[in-house]
Amino acid sequence: MTYKETLHYLSPTFQEVGASAYKPGLERSIMLDKLLNYPHQHYRTIHVAGTNGKGSVSHLLAAVLRNANYKVGLYTSPHLVDFCERIRVNGKKISRRYVIDFVERNKPFIDKHNPSFFELTTGLAFEYFRYKKVDFAVIETGMGGRLDCTNIIKPVLSIITNISLDHTQYLGNTLVEIAGEKAGIIKPNVPVVIGEAGNDEVRRVFLDKAEAMQSSIYFAEETKVLLSSRKQKNGVWEFYSIDYGKFTGELRGLVQEQNTQTVLTALYLLEKMWVKIPVKAVKKAFEHVTELTGLNGRWQIVQTNPLIICDTGHNIGAWESLTLQLKQESKKHQTLRIVLGMSGDKAIEPVLSILPKNAVYYFTQASISRAMPVRSLAKQAKQHRLKGKRHKTVKAAVRAAIKDSSPKDMIFIGGSTFVVGDALPLFPKITNKL
Repeated sequence: MTYKETLHYLSPTFQEVGASAYKPGLERSIMLDKLLNYPHQHYRTIHVAGTNGKGSVSHLLAAVLRNANYKVGLYTSPHLVDFCERIRVNGKKISRRYVIDFVERNKPFIDKHNPSFFELTTGLAFEYFRYKKVDFAVIETGMGGRLDCTNIIKPVLSIITNISLDHTQYLGNTLVEIAGEKAGIIKPNVPVVIGEAGNDEVRRVFLDKAEAMQSSIYFAEETKVLLSSRKQKNGVWEFYSIDYGKFTGELRGLVQEQNTQTVLTALYLLEKMWVKIPVKAVKKAFEHVTELTGLNGRWQIVQTNPLIICDTGHNIGAWESLTLQLKQESKKHQTLRIVLGMSGDKAIEPVLSILPKNAVYYFTQASISRAMPVRSLAKQAKQHRLKGKRHKTVKAAVRAAIKDSSPKDMIFIGGSTFVVGDALPLFPKITNKL
């Protein structure tokens, strides 16, 4: 098969159709793992779950470990432009040839057991990391934790970034229920870092699970590894930590303060395990994480004059921070223009209710079947007094926003990971780095 035919064979994907492609349970993952001869047992793993922030945390950890002279695998999802973005070793994407060969070698198993797209992709990542002889692999969960197919690993460290309402049809309708699912990655005698507990009930879920697993638990907000932080005029963070002194963070979103605290707590625990992490490795990783790992779409500036920023935040937890940041940033500009598209399987009313009312909107839909039709989005947005025009494609929406803008305006692109994925190819300098 060609690469395109291979990806089509793996369909329907969660990326394309959403929750209908989700297959809970670990049975197929365990069978595939056995077929591949348990590849993840050949290197140390770090398991990262959470509603928001797990992508940034995973990439930052991978960047630090790489700079500390370890060979590092990184498994994340979803991808923005190309499937191979999901699986990287020292920042380099898996080859398309390896993807094709893996599927062809395991086609009898796939045809017999019909594993999900994510189950196969996880098996592919685990095998590829063994093939590349990595020292560490940073593994991000897809959805949830307890029944997520990545949860067959025995990591040296578990991380849960935060809890917010997302994928409620599978993870539960309350923060406590969702926390219970995320807590499923806590393993016996494996330390766990909680980035942000949120409230006492959620905190109790994590404490009870850690106690049952006899695992030491660390709440990043209480570790005091980060002594101070401030956002500079150019949007870059300046941090001062107890272990690594002063350093800057390339990622610009408000949430990066919390993510940094989570990463520093994780590094503190890794060093307790005799993992050597030089100060210069940490500083370089935070300053150049996008170059080192290929991370994109986190309050990312893709153009200036007018300023154009994109972000993959797509649920109420992410938008609570994004809305605050939009309000702060837009004060520096003449007009705020927002290119907005959302997935049809997301709860959008809570998000629409907090979006800036004074912005000019360019409603659109991503080029995937699970995208919310632009007509429906615009109709619901109107009920929240959000004003703008409809555009059939992200490309058309972005071009219209740029055409309408003066150099003093600001354009934000987001609402869905897939909107950002459609937008990035419009900016060649960014796309070439993916």
